[in-house]
Amino acid sequence: MNYEIVNLEEKTVEGISARTNNNAPDMGMVIGGLWKSFYQKGIYENIKDKADCKAIGLYTEYAGGVDDDYTIMVCCAVDEKAGSRNGERTEKYEVRKIPAGRYARFKIVCDMRTSPAAVSEAWQEIWETDLPRTYICDFEEYQNEDMEHAEVHIYIGLKEE
Repeated sequence: MNYEIVNLEEKTVEGISARTNNNAPDMGMVIGGLWKSFYQKGIYENIKDKADCKAIGLYTEYAGGVDDDYTIMVCCAVDEKAGSRNGERTEKYEVRKIPAGRYARFKIVCDMRTSPAAVSEAWQEIWETDLPRTYICDFEEYQNEDMEHAEVHIYIGLKEE
């Protein structure tokens, strides 16, 4: 699977989260349930000061083993200055930072209507790579809302060279 190395600046994100792990029998339901709540309960619409219209699936607090729990957050980037008071968001949703740093960026273009498993299949391939991962922060960023021609970028945090 092809990727490119990119350097990202820090992002502030806002959304909802849960804990799970890759071997949990309900992992798919946990992650799918967050995405469903994010859109069907109006969370996406209620987040103020969005930096763009992209949705993000953020994976943090992970030790690196297949059995280790991690936090999955469904969120979007926000303009921290526009919605903050004394550097803190005032909204009711969880706020986190995507750290600046080096990431491997994988690009996936697919028809999410006919291939809804394309993103999880890409993750399976990524797990098989020997990238020098930090296991601090990985995320998927949905570039558009076109389900027929969905473009998803998956970012894998890398150790500094």
